This record gives sequence, structure tokens and C-alpha cells, in this order.
Amino acid sequence: MATTAPATGSRLAVLGVGAVGRSVAELADEYGHEIVALADSQGAAIDEDGLAVADALAEKDESGVVGSADPADALAADYDVLIEATPTTLGDAEPGFSHVRTALERDRDAVLANKGPVAERFRDLHALSRESDGSVRFEATVGGAIPAISTIEDVGPAHVTAVRGVLNGTANFILTRMAAEGLGYDHVLAEAQDMGVAEADPSFDVEGTDAALKCVILANVLSFGSADDPADAREFTLADATVSGIRDIPGNALELSADDGRTIRLIGEANRDRVRVGPRLVPEGATLAVPGTQNIVQLETTHADRLNLSGRGAGGPETASAVLGDVGRLG
Repeated sequence: MATTAPATGSRLAVLGVGAVGRSVAELADEYGHEIVALADSQGAAIDEDGLAVADALAEKDESGVVGSADPADALAADYDVLIEATPTTLGDAEPGFSHVRTALERDRDAVLANKGPVAERFRDLHALSRESDGSVRFEATVGGAIPAISTIEDVGPAHVTAVRGVLNGTANFILTRMAAEGLGYDHVLAEAQDMGVAEADPSFDVEGTDAALKCVILANVLSFGSADDPADAREFTLADATVSGIRDIPGNALELSADDGRTIRLIGEANRDRVRVGPRLVPEGATLAVPGTQNIVQLETTHADRLNLSGRGAGGPETASAVLGDVGRLG
């Protein structure tokens, strides 16, 4: 579903001007790439000779719309790689899925930061990619700047038996603060919202949905990447995941855990048979007991034992670095 030959000087069309899309646009030049189209849900700025990114983003800040062109025109622009950075949607994964389909039908490459298409419609996306001269990459959908998917590719999906980790920084921040200060969930959540670590509606993070989507993507990578025939690969969606979050963990549970030399983390687990996410007891100081907003991905491998990858799992520039790294891997 992806190629690995290096490329530079790609012409990029970026859909989505949130934290990630904006950072991709701002950083593309540092990576040797050029922005030719930038679109939000209401408008687009397009210049096939190279967009003045700073001007387009200033227009977005001033008027709330990135440009006066129709967003659909960005999909029709002359680009090499489509960057899909619109908000994640579940179920049919629209409009992100259709954006990627349009790019592939034009034999263009696509790089996703949007988790929806690869978590909810992986088989459809895989089939479209096989029929196209374009490729799909999606490193940024799991763990922000952490190179989880490319590491699985390098090891070989058939040689990775399982993946687990802490994959949501908001939930991890809340659990870390509850344990360190002996505070209740509601108090720490309010603190996280004040700091911008948690959204006004934190349910996607604290109920485990975000971590589950990432684990579903990893399960699909293992399943399809190790199948001789894609038709034999099991496809996972969010509906296949067993998920519980952190909302109902009482503060005294963390205190009791600490008395026993352990702490609680929201752990996601994926293999070729199942996906599950839930609070787990882990030893204090263990590899999985990462603090604050840090993420960690553990790969269990057949010949290299356990590999640990940790770092910033979210953030505009961090996730943009993963997007632009994928652009560089395309041939």
C-alpha cells in the first residue's frame, strides 16, 4: 500500500487548515516541497506556480477562510501529493475518504493525517491504491512524530506479532497528574482543558476512542502487510475494538496502585486477532509508564525481541514532521 523510494521537490495540495495542515504548509519549504493548494471547509487558495503560504494563512486568521476559491478546486489542482488533514470522521470516513479516492483516481499520491479512512475503510483504501499509480501513506495517523508504521514496514509486518502502547497524550496527562498530586479526575480534566491539553469535549480522548482508532490502524497494517493475498487479510474497524476509558477511575485507585509500586495507564493493544484499549496496571518506572503527554509504542517482533518507540504523540509541528516524512518516502 506504500512505496519507499525517496522523493524531493513534490508539489503539495493540503486539505485541512487545523494545527496539522497549517504546520505542514508552514514547514513544507524546509523539506524541499512546494504548496500549490491549501483548502479549508469553506474556501481554498490555489497557485500552481507556488502558493504564498504566509499570505494564505494570514487571510485564514483574518477572515476565517483560507481563500476565495472553491475547496473542490484544490482537489483538481496540479499537485503531486495530496495531504489529507481534515478532521477525523467515523463510519464512512467522509469527506476524507473521497478526497483520497479522487487523488488516487488521478494517479496522485496521498498522505493522511486523518485517521478515519485507514481506521474505518482500510480495505477500500487498499484496493484503490492497488489500482492506482499513486500510493497512500499514513504515518501521522498513529503516534504523531513517532515512526511506528515505518518501523513496522522496516521490520516487516509478518515479523511483528503484536503492538501495544500509550497512544493518547490527553488521557496520559490526566492519569499522570491524578497519580502525582492525588487529585480527582474532574479536577485534573478541568486543569488539562485550561492548559489546552484537553478539548472542551474530551470524550474522544478519555473514553479511549482515539487510542482505539490508532490501534485499529496498526492491526490493519499487521493484517494486510503479512497476507499473501489481500483478500485473505482481516479488516479491522472501530466496531471490532474492545474499548474502555479513564473517566470512571477513582483517585484512590491510583493511590492504592502506588502503594504497590504500580501506576495506571490507558494501554492500547493490537495484533492480527484483536484490538483492545483500557486502563492497565503497570510498574512505576516501567517503559509503558511514560509521563505527561508522552506516547510510547512497543513492537513485539519474532527476531528483534521488543522495540520501544517514544516521543510526542500529538501537536501541529510534530505531526507535520510525520506527514512530510511520508512525502519524502514516496517515489
